[in-house]
Amino acid sequence: MNLHYLIQEPKVKHDKNPLLLLLHGYGSNEEDLFSFATELPNDSYVISVRAPYDLQPYGHAWYAIHFDADENKFSDNVQAKQSVELIAGFIDEIVKQYPIDTKNVTLIGFSQGAILSYATALTYPEKVAKVVALSGYFNQEIMPEVIDTKSISHLKFFVSHGSVDQVIPVDWARKAKPALENLGLEVEYHEYPVGHGVAPQNFFDFKNWLQR
Repeated sequence: MNLHYLIQEPKVKHDKNPLLLLLHGYGSNEEDLFSFATELPNDSYVISVRAPYDLQPYGHAWYAIHFDADENKFSDNVQAKQSVELIAGFIDEIVKQYPIDTKNVTLIGFSQGAILSYATALTYPEKVAKVVALSGYFNQEIMPEVIDTKSISHLKFFVSHGSVDQVIPVDWARKAKPALENLGLEVEYHEYPVGHGVAPQNFFDFKNWLQR
């Protein structure tokens, strides 16, 4: 496999089961989101992936973030696009290894993982059905230059953000809904009175959304 991962197999097994693919944020690891795996729908494979770039002294990243002298943040969009390719390749490998329903793959990303979930779904819509984007934003610079609206029409998005997020401003997150709706896509958007994290109500809401 091209990426290290943790897996929780479905408690209820069918010929083919859905996949929930968890993508952590900058400076974290595969154990972070996997901590709530037992609370997720029990008919799904839950797989949490470790990002490819090691950070010092610990943690991992999907792409580098640079600061200039005025403390402006810049994302390494070249690395971000490479990570989109890695995630797409990982999906191809994992569906060969386990009896996964290739029409029922959901990306659940937090922060950097959410940013890449948007990009992966819109670049490789044939590999993804749904996206849960937690505390991220829609980075236009890593999206495909041309998006075929017909090939993405099945995609569904659950987008949420903390209204007092000090890492990614809520104003950035709010742009995702109109950007996706302009592509003709179905989006459910929520805000919660928290910082850069997942509130219990947020978890409850996206779990309900998945089960619907």
